[in-house]
Amino acid sequence: MKEKTPLTMKDIAREFGISVATVSRALKDSPRISAERRAAIQQYAREHNFTPNMIAESLRFSRVQPMKVIGVIIPEFTHFYFSSVLAGIEEEASSRGYRIMVAQSNERYEREMRICQSFYENKVCGIIVSQAKDTLKYDHFQRLIDDGVPLVFYDRICTGVNASRVVVDDYMGAFNAVSHLIETGCKRIAFYGSAFTLEISKNRFNGYKDALLKHGLSYDESLTRICDNRDDAEVITPELLQGDNVPDAFFAVNDDTAIGILYTAKRMGFKVPQDISICGFTNGQRAVACDPMLTTVEQRGVKVGEEAADILISHVEGSIPLEKAERRIVRTRLIIRGTTR
Repeated sequence: MKEKTPLTMKDIAREFGISVATVSRALKDSPRISAERRAAIQQYAREHNFTPNMIAESLRFSRVQPMKVIGVIIPEFTHFYFSSVLAGIEEEASSRGYRIMVAQSNERYEREMRICQSFYENKVCGIIVSQAKDTLKYDHFQRLIDDGVPLVFYDRICTGVNASRVVVDDYMGAFNAVSHLIETGCKRIAFYGSAFTLEISKNRFNGYKDALLKHGLSYDESLTRICDNRDDAEVITPELLQGDNVPDAFFAVNDDTAIGILYTAKRMGFKVPQDISICGFTNGQRAVACDPMLTTVEQRGVKVGEEAADILISHVEGSIPLEKAERRIVRTRLIIRGTTR
C-alpha cells in the first residue's frame, strides 16, 4: 500500500485559496488573521493530521533554541570534493552552535527522497543537499519548502525549485582551463563530462565550447563523451587514442576522470604532456599523487560548505527571510602542474 503523502502548508493554502504565509500565521494564532478564518484553518489542519516542522519554527521565532541539527545529503562519501564540502559545513555549523546529521544518497533518487523524509521526521532545522545524478523529479524538495523547512543546494543545484544555492563558477573554471590548453598549443581538445541533466555539466560544457570558439577552433561533437569516473575513462579513452584524429588534449569534469585518462594514455605509449595534455576539475589529493601531477581547476569545497551552512543558519535564525532564495558563487582558480605544457 502506497504511503500517504504528508499534508503541507501549501496544500492547506490551496484548499482555502490563500497564501502559505497566511496559513502559517493562522496556525500560530496570529491576530492579523480573523478569528473565524484562524479557527477554520486550524480545524482543517487537525482533521488532516498536519504536523509542521516545530524545531525550524521555534528556532526562527524563539530565543530558547532546541536541538540545533542540520541535515546534510551528499551524493557519495568517497569523492574528495564532497568530503571537503562536508568539512566546511561542519566547521561553520559547529562555530555557530549547530550539529550536523549526514546521509549519503549513493547517487539514487529513491534513496535521496527517503533521506529527505527521514530528516523531516527527525525534525532537523534545515537541510543542505547536492542532488543525486538520477534525480529528475523534485517533489520531495518542494514538499520541504512548502512545510517551511529551510533548504540550501550546493554544487548540483535543483533548477526545478526556488531555493537558496551555493555553486562554484563552473563556466569560468572550464573556460579558463580550456583556454590554457589552447594557449599552450592544443587544437583538438576532448571533453569528458557528466550527463547534461546536471547543471554543473552543462555549465562546464558551455565553458569548454565557448573557449574553443573564442580562440577560433570549431567544436567537434566526436570529441565529447559522457564520462565522469576513472573506470569509464579507462574504457572509453582507447577508442579516441586509436582513432584517425587523435586528441592532443583532454578536459575532464573531475580529477578522477582525468587520472583515468592519464593512466590510459601512458599505458598506450603516449607522453604527457608532450603528446597529450590533460586537465581535471577538483584539485583533490589525488591530483598531486599521480605522475606527472595533474593540472586542474581548484573547486574550493571547504568554502562552498561554509557558505552553504551560513545561508542555512541565516534562514533558520531569520537574518535571511525564508522566502528569499540566496545565491552565492565561489570562484575557482586554475592550478597548473605537469600534465599540461
